[in-house]
Amino acid sequence: MSLISEILTILDWVIIATAMGAVVWLITQPYLRGWSRAERRASDLLRDILTPEQFRQLLWHGYLEVPSPTAPQRIYRVPRGKGFVQVIENGRATMRLCLQPVENLPDADIVVLHKLMIEGNEELYLQKANKYLCTD
Repeated sequence: MSLISEILTILDWVIIATAMGAVVWLITQPYLRGWSRAERRASDLLRDILTPEQFRQLLWHGYLEVPSPTAPQRIYRVPRGKGFVQVIENGRATMRLCLQPVENLPDADIVVLHKLMIEGNEELYLQKANKYLCTD
């Protein structure tokens, strides 16, 4: 008799866990679907803005190199995900920059944001960013 009661107890817990999983899935589904749609749109925009070579570099190396419009020896290395933008001058990392949007954005949109800000107004970009010098 105790074996039957143990099996029934296990079945009860399985049914409860299955029901709870379904409820959690139903509650979070609209948010997850909306986020993936935002990620898809951000990825499409990124592909439209970058050249095929730049897009390959971002995928393979995990960063996008954006040349400085004002200093030919300077390159900004923008990460694919969250992280600091590295400033490379004459082949050496000279500083790291932290500049984040006020609202949460998909990672692809953040890459676009950095690229367009650097190319559009590098001076303002550098003024807004928190700077951390790299020392050897």
